[in-house]
Amino acid sequence: GTDTQNKNARLVAGCSPLQPVRNDALNTYVLQAQFQSHAPAANGAPVLLVTRPKAHPGFDSPRMAYVRKAHELEYFARNQWVDTPEKMLAPLLVQAFEASGAFGAVSQAAGTVTAQLRLESEIVRLQQEFTAAPSRIRFTLRAQLIDVAGRRILATREFDVSENAASDDPYGGVVAANQAVQRALSE
Repeated sequence: GTDTQNKNARLVAGCSPLQPVRNDALNTYVLQAQFQSHAPAANGAPVLLVTRPKAHPGFDSPRMAYVRKAHELEYFARNQWVDTPEKMLAPLLVQAFEASGAFGAVSQAAGTVTAQLRLESEIVRLQQEFTAAPSRIRFTLRAQLIDVAGRRILATREFDVSENAASDDPYGGVVAANQAVQRALSE
């Protein structure tokens, strides 16, 4: 009987409301941005096709990356993006270019429209850096604008934006990441 009583006592103690609750829940976050619309484009303005961005290795999964020392990429265990950053960025690119008023139309779907211009982009980095206080998000996007008919690159630009995090935790990084994406796409 003593072994059974001890086992029952352990079971009751394990179910006690006074025991700390383990929270192994996974927190998921999204990249979001809002853009103010400008005047509509003039008739004959070019149509832009926005291809889905690519991402450098290490930034091509939903895992949220951070850096504590140079050249060492780490990932938060219980915090991640709701999808890969490049999938979340694609509709934001479309929204940013639509809001600019510089294009007759902006599309994400190849083959559904005849586009004069194509935008190809690549996420070089999206990471929270804990190398200084406060931590900061660093977002780097490389973009190329291509003349479809002429098959030539019209422009290449790298947007490198840093935003300080309000708190040194994943959520602070998410808020800063959204600000960095908004700033980069507004440029």
